[in-house]
Order: sequence, then C-alpha cells, then structure tokens
Amino acid sequence: MGIAEGARVRADVRIETTADVDERAEIGPGSTVWHLAQVREHAEIGADCIIGRGAYVGPGVRIGDRVKLQNHALVYEPAVVEDGVFVGPAAVLTNDLYPRSVDVDGRLKRGDDWHARGVTLRQGCSIGGRAVLVAGVTVGRWALVAAGAVVHRDVPDFALVAGVPARRIKWVGRAGEPLEDAGGGRWRCPRTGEGYLESDGVLSQAD
Repeated sequence: MGIAEGARVRADVRIETTADVDERAEIGPGSTVWHLAQVREHAEIGADCIIGRGAYVGPGVRIGDRVKLQNHALVYEPAVVEDGVFVGPAAVLTNDLYPRSVDVDGRLKRGDDWHARGVTLRQGCSIGGRAVLVAGVTVGRWALVAAGAVVHRDVPDFALVAGVPARRIKWVGRAGEPLEDAGGGRWRCPRTGEGYLESDGVLSQAD
C-alpha cells in the first residue's frame, strides 16, 4: 500500500506508508493521511487537512481546507465537504437512497445501475461520532450534528440536531457552544459574545 506512484501531492504532505492514496487523487499542502486510510481516484483534498486512521474518501469527493476526518469516517462520492468541517469517528456520509445489492432480475448492481447522491457539508459544521447522514442532505454552516444522530433532511445554519431521526434542539454559534437566548429573537454566544438573530426559524449572525 502507500501512496501510488504519480499521485499529485506536494512535498509538505504526510502520507503514512499503510495509507492507500490513488495516483489520480489530489492532496493539498500541509495535509496528513494517516494509517490505513483510503483516498480514491479523483478525490480532491485541500490544505491542512487530517484524514484519520481507517477513513475512506470516495472517488471524486471534494474536501476543502482545514478539514478533519476522524478515524474510520466514511465519505462516499459525490460528497462535498467545505472548509473547516469536522467529521467525527465512524460517521458515515451515504450516497444511495434506495440501496440494493441486486436488481429485480437478481443481477449484481453495478455503478451504472443507480444514481449516487452526495451529502454536502457547509463551512465550519461538525458531525458527531457514528452519525449517519442520508444521501442528498445538506448540513448548514456552523451547524452541529450530535453523536449517533441519523440525519434524513437538511440541517439549517447554526442548528444543533440530535436523535433518530435528527431534530433541532438548540442553536449553536461558530464556537460550537449552545447560544443563550437574549430575548426578542436575539441570541448570544457565551464564549465569544457574538450576537445572532433568529427570524422565521432561520438564524444568522448579527451585524
């Protein structure tokens, strides 16, 4: 195993010898791919990323800068992971709404027999350990998905969702901590003091 000859990486990228990185993958500067991780063909990984032990990055998956995929996280194609995202250990980003091993005639299904739908993770969001994200969902900016949650519909920006199926239980700020209700649709981060405004179920940063 190890990095395939001809893979497009820079000298300042760390690839452990037991990792399997396809020669057609692109790995950005300052990134690390740890033991037993697999990065498939045409995957794009940005700068300063950490791909944990045993993690999987599918063909054509696009990952931004400063992303952490923890151990055994599974990111199936054609997922898009924006800058600053955290994916916890053993979390799964699925890509098939109606999975079957065989078709109705009993033949093994191949790549051309179904349509992959990727999960999208927006800037700064975090996915807890062992969470499962159903094919096609989008998790909004700075949102937080609790450990073990099953996400079957889109998650708004700054939402904290938990449970099976996942539901919003709180709002969180960019620091990741639950926001305090300041009254009148205003919310405040207890760590940073940043202010947020809620309108019609949508949260945004205050000017």
